[in-house]
Amino acid sequence: MKKKENLVVGLDIGTTKVCAIVGEVHEDKIDIIGIGTSQSKGLRRGVVVNIETTVNSIRKAVDEAELMAGCEITEVFTGIAGGHIRGFNSHGVIAIKDKEVREADIRRVVDAAAAVAIPMDRELIDIVPQEFIVDDQDGIKEPLGMSGVRLEAKLHIVTGAVASAQNIIKCANQTGLNVSDIVLQQRASAEACLNLDEKELGVILVDIGGGTTDIALFAGGSLRHTAVVALGGNHITNDLAVGLRTPLPEAERLKKKYGCAQAKMVKEDETIKVPGMGGREPKNISRKVMAEIIEPRVEEIFSLVQREMMKTGNDSPLAAGVVITGGSASLDGIADMGESFFNLPVRIGYPTGIGGLSDVVNSPMYSTGVGLILYGARNRRHSRFRIRDEHIFGKVRSRMQEWFSEFFFKRT
Repeated sequence: MKKKENLVVGLDIGTTKVCAIVGEVHEDKIDIIGIGTSQSKGLRRGVVVNIETTVNSIRKAVDEAELMAGCEITEVFTGIAGGHIRGFNSHGVIAIKDKEVREADIRRVVDAAAAVAIPMDRELIDIVPQEFIVDDQDGIKEPLGMSGVRLEAKLHIVTGAVASAQNIIKCANQTGLNVSDIVLQQRASAEACLNLDEKELGVILVDIGGGTTDIALFAGGSLRHTAVVALGGNHITNDLAVGLRTPLPEAERLKKKYGCAQAKMVKEDETIKVPGMGGREPKNISRKVMAEIIEPRVEEIFSLVQREMMKTGNDSPLAAGVVITGGSASLDGIADMGESFFNLPVRIGYPTGIGGLSDVVNSPMYSTGVGLILYGARNRRHSRFRIRDEHIFGKVRSRMQEWFSEFFFKRT
């Protein structure tokens, strides 16, 4: 198979599935030309716990994507998630030289804001700009050339466990892939599901994955808060397996086909056939019973999301409400349940901004994979992450400095 220069590949290594999506970048659009998925068995709550099985899952998904796209995949953008992810806001202040904001001033204030104490077992994963303040004027996105004596920067900084990120890179490298960049999964999903108006007005993104639920709050056009809840779709599946006394694979199948987040939406006379455990005879049960098992777990996930949102201290109204994405967003009634729980408008987030085989990935479960492609199309670079490289996260910091240079100084 031939290599193509204009390809971007998103590799979503999740707790329940590994998904490789191939996008072909044109001047005005991105076409999806291939997709491959495989069952993930080497991760737990978003963290690699078995290198060999994770490598096999990645290889299977990539081979399938290569076959569909008719090309060779050598580089990928991959996401990172898990309970080890920590996000916090930081603030830096400097005096402006010559009373006019120059490139050096912006670099200095960004370095000042990013100069935070990080434990030895953790490293920077992402630095996201929020806003700049010149003297008392806030809400500035591009301060270059403005007059003033005091410059402040507000950033959102994300850190993660060094070993977790290194294991992701190692798994990709063992399948012959170079990792072009590691992207926070909340940011990737937001790329695919949220529009600029929602980010400006205020919105909460809730990405319910298999092992974790990733949360991101946007307001004023910037990322304000990130968090990870250690509950996800697998917990719903486990509840069903125990409550219905059926094997886990059957519980997962039943959840996808008949699952409903609100018991009141299910008619009393609806019944489903549930396979028995250990060769026992299948039995017919009410679908309402199944919904009564699912509903408390979804409520628990929403309550933990709400608790995280209270930690942000955000007092501005979230006019755009809540966007729910991820595999479990396909549950019937979950949007209605979210509206009554959060008292905010809620919609299901589907991937947007793509062409080609868009109907194949038109599902919340592919939001992260499509978002990685959209991110990668804008941030393609020649550097690669390899596990044998020293100071891997030094490259992440350099990448962020390059990002700031491109964003703020491209017009000079």
